[in-house]
Amino acid sequence: MPPAPRRTRSDARQNRERLLEVAAQVFAEQELDAAPAAIAKRAGVGVGTLYRHFPTREALIDAAYQRQLTMVCEKAAELLPGRTAAEAMREWMEHFVAYATAKYGMAQALNTVIASGTDPYADSRALLTDAVGTLLAAGAADGSLRTDLTSEDVLLFMGGIAQSAGQAGSREQSARLVGLLLDALRPFEGGRRA
Repeated sequence: MPPAPRRTRSDARQNRERLLEVAAQVFAEQELDAAPAAIAKRAGVGVGTLYRHFPTREALIDAAYQRQLTMVCEKAAELLPGRTAAEAMREWMEHFVAYATAKYGMAQALNTVIASGTDPYADSRALLTDAVGTLLAAGAADGSLRTDLTSEDVLLFMGGIAQSAGQAGSREQSARLVGLLLDALRPFEGGRRA
């Protein structure tokens, strides 16, 4: 009988999460040359802990990106309780813009992951499509969102908004564009948007 898999201690999980959080910040700030020791120190752990979890810089970059992607996708379902789907969609769009802005900042770092033979984006589209689909389905059920749009439609618009948010000084503009998109996602009632 094979041995049971080892359970990760809670402090080890916390260290790993903190490393991923700090790494995402560092790489989003385009500090690609940040030394692993500096990332570990900023996370409050030793460099050995960093290497135990992430043996290469590319593994750290990929894991940091995957964590950000997972967090924004999981946020869709987390936002629904206690809100209309339209309200949840607005909040999710704000989270998406923050995620996408960080991803644009991480572009150079992610290119090193791609060069190493790993595709960090392999599951991105499917995960994001599912997240938006969750919100659209809830909006169809509660009547707060149109039913004639697809997740792909919404993601295409959101990609454009996120790209503008990635440029300096355009946060206010991206907030206005999110508002406009949300207005477009609302159903018509009596010839007007709900």
